[in-house]
Amino acid sequence: MSWMLNEEQRLIQDTARDFATGVLAPQAAALDATGDPEILKSHLRQLAELGFMGLNIDEAYGGADVGTVSFSLAITELARACASTAVTVSVSNMVAEVIQAIGTEEQKNHYLPQLCSGEMYGGSFCLSEAGAGSDPAAMKTRAVKEGEDWVLNGSKVWISTAAIAGVFVVWAVTDPEAPKGKGISCFLVPANTPGVTVQAAEKKMGQKGSGTHEVLFTDCRLPANALMGAENQGFKIAVTELAGGRIGIASLALGVAGAALDYARDYIKERQQFGRPLADFQGLQWMLAEQYTEMEAARLLTLQAAQLKEAGQPFATQASMAKLMASEKGNQACYVALQLMGANGYMQDYPLERYARDIRVTSIYEGTSEIQKVIIARDLLQA
Repeated sequence: MSWMLNEEQRLIQDTARDFATGVLAPQAAALDATGDPEILKSHLRQLAELGFMGLNIDEAYGGADVGTVSFSLAITELARACASTAVTVSVSNMVAEVIQAIGTEEQKNHYLPQLCSGEMYGGSFCLSEAGAGSDPAAMKTRAVKEGEDWVLNGSKVWISTAAIAGVFVVWAVTDPEAPKGKGISCFLVPANTPGVTVQAAEKKMGQKGSGTHEVLFTDCRLPANALMGAENQGFKIAVTELAGGRIGIASLALGVAGAALDYARDYIKERQQFGRPLADFQGLQWMLAEQYTEMEAARLLTLQAAQLKEAGQPFATQASMAKLMASEKGNQACYVALQLMGANGYMQDYPLERYARDIRVTSIYEGTSEIQKVIIARDLLQA
């Protein structure tokens, strides 16, 4: 299996890197400090113009259709500069992909061009609830049929970028008598639907530029064509799309950790102690060598998962392995990079403390590291 990038993939990577360096990096600290949605929306408009809001969407619907490997490369480069922007791009791409995968032609023609073009700033994935995070099949949100319509009631939590999203993909119980996980359906809910309320942004440790919200659904009346996919078959859709989302989060962790390590490496080459650059000390050299090696292993796992998905092959276990490795080793890499910089790494004058805060959640969202181990072990024991 070759890991050499083709010309199109290199172009996507270079374009993302140039945008990250020229646009995202100069504003990343301000976006983190203020959470100003106008900064984020400006980024998303420009990324839509570059084709990054529909990387795996067919050109017929306004997408770039460049494949999962290019998607992974793009998210990594964006995350090196701004994790908040990168996660928004990743989640919105995931929403567009689920619409493309199971939506009707009417649904695809209506929503995908708006997501890809930036007419909608993004989409949100509404699965988790306060009592149904790692166990989403335990959700309580209900959709009840009334005539030809559906009436939706419930709440979803930890929803990325809900305040600026144009559409929500929402999972709800439609057959409460069915076995757990079997009576769940998937709905497309426009953000302006009466009864939809986006609560104030949560106060988070990191990725503060990407708002995370609770979304309430109170007697939301949805037409019959809001149902996406088969009735009562929505849970397996969620499981499949979460596997793809894990490639995005692994890629994001690679970007943040890579930026942290590069910054610390350059710092210790310049910083003098005992009359010598810190980089001359073998103990620090070994710290760098170990972290770069582990992140390279994570990169290869992530590319493998991306390539399998792009080829239409089973990829869920590889995606879990990639996310587990990239997020756990990425967290470690950021803390080692901070340690290499000593007290300066702890100061907000330098970006290391932001990298450390931003990467922490990668081992939690899109399935915790513990859940990834459950998925991997289940696959191994079925062999």
